[in-house]
Amino acid sequence: MTSPAFPDGAPNWVDLGTPDLGGAAAFYKGLFGWDLVPGGPEVGGYGMFTLGGRYTGGVMTVAEDGSPSAWSVSFRSPDVAATADAVARAGGSAAFEPMDVLDFGSMGGFTDPAGAYFGVWQPKGHTGFGVVQEPGSFLWAELYTPDVPAAAAFFRSVFGWQTEELKVEGTDYAYTTVHPAGAGPEAAFGGLVRMGDVPSEAARGPHWLPYFDVADVGATVAEAKRLGGSETLAAMEVPGVGTMANVADPYGAVFAVIKPRPMG
Repeated sequence: MTSPAFPDGAPNWVDLGTPDLGGAAAFYKGLFGWDLVPGGPEVGGYGMFTLGGRYTGGVMTVAEDGSPSAWSVSFRSPDVAATADAVARAGGSAAFEPMDVLDFGSMGGFTDPAGAYFGVWQPKGHTGFGVVQEPGSFLWAELYTPDVPAAAAFFRSVFGWQTEELKVEGTDYAYTTVHPAGAGPEAAFGGLVRMGDVPSEAARGPHWLPYFDVADVGATVAEAKRLGGSETLAAMEVPGVGTMANVADPYGAVFAVIKPRPMG
């Protein structure tokens, strides 16, 4: 699972784009207990979500007739400019060019050859998540792609990721996990999924989906619905992994929740 040490290539941040900052803040406060730390004009109003004073992700306003409301995942890089070059060589493209963000760090936005957006964060003053692997915080990232081997090759070229085929207990299904270069499968932080395997996600095109840890998936889904959200993929028990479900907030941004099986 994701290490709080955030090795290069591992996810170290998530962002929410939403047309209603106040409404989204109220939804995630009710669902996960997050507080919103508003951003000033020097960062374009970009805010931070916190859980017990620890950073869980960022949030920005998007125009209702512009970019769709969505979550995105960013990965750590020691050099955003070098990562941008690696993306171009591997057949990806830049959604926006690398830029410095005050003294917090440097960022870039990219798409892989299939069109899935991902961010890159080179930390300086802001390292990324302040908490992971606890209820209400980030736990996992999943890429929905039309071609898993091609996606694996692209991200191996860009970040050095390694892959592992994980057979799901009691089924013939093999799930492709990814972990940082130089680490073993136990350091996996995400997975690659063929879009056709999950029709509700395939309808959104190639994309990354963040997972948040929760204590009770059923109760979380019920609360999401009470707060104006919806369930986009019914809760399921995955042998050897845990219970999970996909949820959309009131503005259409989709994420997953998971109660992982206890380790050991």
